[in-house]
Amino acid sequence: MKQLIKFSMSGLALFFGLMACGSDNPGGDITTGGQTGTNGGQTGTTGSENNKLTEYATPDRSKIAAFPGADGAGKFTTGGAGGTVLTVTSLADDGSKGTLRWAINQTGPRTIVFAVGGIIELKSALKVNNGDVTIAGQTAPGDGICLKNYTFGIQADNVIVRFIRSRMGADIKQDGDDAMNAYKGNDRIIVDHCSMSWSTDECATFYKNTNFTLQWCIISESLANSIHEKGAHGYGGIWGGEGASFHHNLLAHHTNRTPRLCGSRYTGTPEKEKVELFNNVIYNYGSEGAYAGEGGSYNFLNNYYKPGPYTATKSTYNRLFTAYEDDGKNKNQKGVYGHFYFDGNYMDNTCDKLSDKQRKSLDNVNSDNTVGLAMKSEFTDKSNLLATKAFEIAEHASLQSAKDAFESVLSLAGASYKRDAVDTRIVEETRKGTYTYEGTNGGTLGMIDKPSDVGGWPNYANGTAAVDTDGDGIPDEWEKKNGLNPNDKSDGAKYNLSPSYTNLEVYLNSLVEGLFPTK
Repeated sequence: MKQLIKFSMSGLALFFGLMACGSDNPGGDITTGGQTGTNGGQTGTTGSENNKLTEYATPDRSKIAAFPGADGAGKFTTGGAGGTVLTVTSLADDGSKGTLRWAINQTGPRTIVFAVGGIIELKSALKVNNGDVTIAGQTAPGDGICLKNYTFGIQADNVIVRFIRSRMGADIKQDGDDAMNAYKGNDRIIVDHCSMSWSTDECATFYKNTNFTLQWCIISESLANSIHEKGAHGYGGIWGGEGASFHHNLLAHHTNRTPRLCGSRYTGTPEKEKVELFNNVIYNYGSEGAYAGEGGSYNFLNNYYKPGPYTATKSTYNRLFTAYEDDGKNKNQKGVYGHFYFDGNYMDNTCDKLSDKQRKSLDNVNSDNTVGLAMKSEFTDKSNLLATKAFEIAEHASLQSAKDAFESVLSLAGASYKRDAVDTRIVEETRKGTYTYEGTNGGTLGMIDKPSDVGGWPNYANGTAAVDTDGDGIPDEWEKKNGLNPNDKSDGAKYNLSPSYTNLEVYLNSLVEGLFPTK
């Protein structure tokens, strides 16, 4: 793929290429995955004994990426760096020591690693209420971790979540809810390489936060006709924030909200709402590509829209975005609307259900993105919505062309360290412009109503964790290979292998170093 690098408009510096890619197709079939690796491409010195290693001074982490490949407004989240290590050893959800709920409920800086893989059947919503935490799903052996039954919610500051699946389902009778969310007004959150599906409301809802990033996630198959109290409700997500980046995500098979932009409805501060969406792939959407944004500043850059069989039946198949004005029922004054910058967005016309007329209309949007913008307003017209240059939102952000991003996202997004059968199918359907399943309660053309419509949850192997004698989160063999002491728990928090990341972070990053593009 040919990398397109743009340097910013209006001072938004966009750069790319943070990591080395170790595989042309790392997101293929599930593999057990080894607990081995290199030092993740991060500079440092290795040796045969711990006392021979250089120990760097603890760095100022405020301008160091959370991990190589972290980008956007949440890039500088530190999570649990340098804190304690908590190991998940049980798939139970009773809150006892060794469970994920127990680890999440602890306080202080901490990194959560996994010594078991499989499905965690949640007994209630799992909420991160105590911040300064890194949840490192890539450490799980076997086929990785999948959460089931209830929402996984982030309600704390300084949180890193990586390589977690949340496939909620509707086995538990409850009001509609999201597979994963964060909308309580927190600061510094980054969600990376996660997979979210089978929600009964939205799959992925993130707004009201500051310094937030959602990147490289697969968000698929919200349940169209399930148990939501309003009836049909298979939605992608509500997105927003006061400095929020959404990039390199795949949204597939949703009837609406792909996404809905929250705007400043709940804050009343449209001047602070600043959101960027770039290099996302939106497939088989059931309404316009996105809508709303009542108050705020928004960049839509190089996103890839691929109408599918369901999209082709809708009058808004060629709509990139429909802007709304505020109705005045929350904290905004009535009539508040957002401002938008569109550039490089692409609408694919290859679906065999599209007519020649529809294909021509999509081509027109590709020639001029503003053709794909509509406005619902009594107070202004479309020309007042459009910005002439991109807004300053994130200090740095990686940007590919829409077509290059399509390939990157399909190859690398989701919990792709050990990509499961669900994500593998969704990616193939997106690539081919097809669908495999329909619902049994009215969902059609790729829209499903319950997990059993697609065969239910895959079987996830538990696997066997590598030996970690000192409990520092780093397997003994990796420590020996990299000159650390497998009997010294304190060395995980030290800076021997990199001046920027702790030894534990170097190990965590090494596991997934091939899951970002290099060109």
